[in-house]
Amino acid sequence: MKTAILALLAASLILAQNRPKVDKATVDKWMKELSNWGRWGKADQLGAPNLITPEKRKQAAALVRAGVTVSLAHDTEKATAADNPDPFSHEFTATAANPVAGQYSVDRYGVLYHGWAHSHMDALCHMFYEGKMYNGFSMNEITKAGAAKLAVTNLKNGIFTRAILMDIPRLKGVEWLEPSTAIYPEDLDAWEKKAGVRVQPGDIVLIRTGRWARRAAKGPWPIMNAAAGLHASCARWLRQRDIAILGSDGASDVMPSGVPGVAQPIHQLTLIAMGVPIFDNMDLEAAGKEAAKQSRWEFLVSAGPLPVPGGTGSPLNPIAVF
Repeated sequence: MKTAILALLAASLILAQNRPKVDKATVDKWMKELSNWGRWGKADQLGAPNLITPEKRKQAAALVRAGVTVSLAHDTEKATAADNPDPFSHEFTATAANPVAGQYSVDRYGVLYHGWAHSHMDALCHMFYEGKMYNGFSMNEITKAGAAKLAVTNLKNGIFTRAILMDIPRLKGVEWLEPSTAIYPEDLDAWEKKAGVRVQPGDIVLIRTGRWARRAAKGPWPIMNAAAGLHASCARWLRQRDIAILGSDGASDVMPSGVPGVAQPIHQLTLIAMGVPIFDNMDLEAAGKEAAKQSRWEFLVSAGPLPVPGGTGSPLNPIAVF
């Protein structure tokens, strides 16, 4: 056992020494090399979800065998915490003490969903690079009136496709990845081999780091400063696989990013260059357990964002169906 661990550590050290350096200039170069701009026409606002074709949806539907459904969303966080400075607000305007028309209870929700606490989707208008968004649309399309281009309403008809869950703590034999642990392309390759699956065009890729398991065991921490996640070098891997959507139990990027001058290179390269929407802060604990129970890491995912005209994203409760 000790010999195997030493061999693994030695192999990891060799890989680390041979990894090409990724700096801001590299990311800038990848913004062009990995780009999907113009691929579906100059006016396209859908991006990589174009890869979710009717045939892809039929193939995804065929994955439903057991009929088991699992939510991929975390319960709303209503308390201020180190990772939740702006909690979900829930106000009752009518209760048993003052029911509307003597019969109805009524409540109001409020949420600043972007960030590190609430399960949500980033639309393609959520991020800018050198004054541009996906497909070359100007950042000036975003005003107080809303997003005139690339708004969340482009996905109003919903997302229905195959998902691959990549359980990286399970790959490494741990309950969770410690904050700031970087996931590299070789980890993604290793997971495909272990799970017996290969990511295909039009898939959703879901990265489990064990963030919520660690939080439950040790309490919240300022995850925006220290999060396990994908290293920038994974962007090329994602583009080669031609994914439609990226999701994780954090915000996909390792934090700190390890790329000076680029805070979230995975966000930047996926949202802006590739046109890949992102599912942030998913809760993948239950899905990981069900996938392990069934020994299958591919399944159908269905999700529908709130159709808010001009919205930069939406709170989200994606459903995995095994």
